[in-house]
Amino acid sequence: MKKGREIQQVASNLMSFFVKRLSLILLAGVMVIFVGGKFDVASASQPNAESEIESLSVCYALGTDAIGSGNLSKGIETYQKCFTPDAKITAIFPNGAQATFIGAVSWANFVASVFTTNGYTATQHLLGTFDIDIKNNTATMSSYLHATHKISDTSIDVANGTYVDKVVIQRGKWLIKERVLTLIDFLNLSSPGSPQAQASSAARSSNSDSNTSSDDSDEPHRPHVPGYM
Repeated sequence: MKKGREIQQVASNLMSFFVKRLSLILLAGVMVIFVGGKFDVASASQPNAESEIESLSVCYALGTDAIGSGNLSKGIETYQKCFTPDAKITAIFPNGAQATFIGAVSWANFVASVFTTNGYTATQHLLGTFDIDIKNNTATMSSYLHATHKISDTSIDVANGTYVDKVVIQRGKWLIKERVLTLIDFLNLSSPGSPQAQASSAARSSNSDSNTSSDDSDEPHRPHVPGYM
């Protein structure tokens, strides 16, 4: 009898041990499920997420300046690291005209056409004043643009504007899904004494003498966007 009670006691202890162990395993599983379900939301709000999103603007600037240097293929390759495959990209020009393109390749070809038409030999795009708002796995980002487009050693075109982006996570990476560029100006600046500045001065003088108004005479060079400006 004594031996039987000992066996029963051992069995009871083992059963209690396994029940406790199983309870701990189940509790751990519930915690993993709960924490896992919140992981994307929590991680998306961390500072590193803002840094990753902000870096998309750096990516875009590098791609654009690769095109500005004449390397369209590198520009496309870089853009594809910034945008989703179906990204919608819209440019709104100072005169109110708009252009919308789908995908990095389409936008890169448009940028290349603008740069080629205006004879740019190099470009430099500076972006800053980032405002990022993250909600779960999507975010919005606005940033300011100051872009320099070199025509010659004495003449540049300058563009200023604002980008507004919708950013999403795809395949574990933040990418731009929608981008709207609103330009507030797109102007030519020439050094005093340069042929461009002299032509502009002569045109203004001629315009004053004839008492006529002509946008073309006041601006011998004006940045041109094929089909839009």
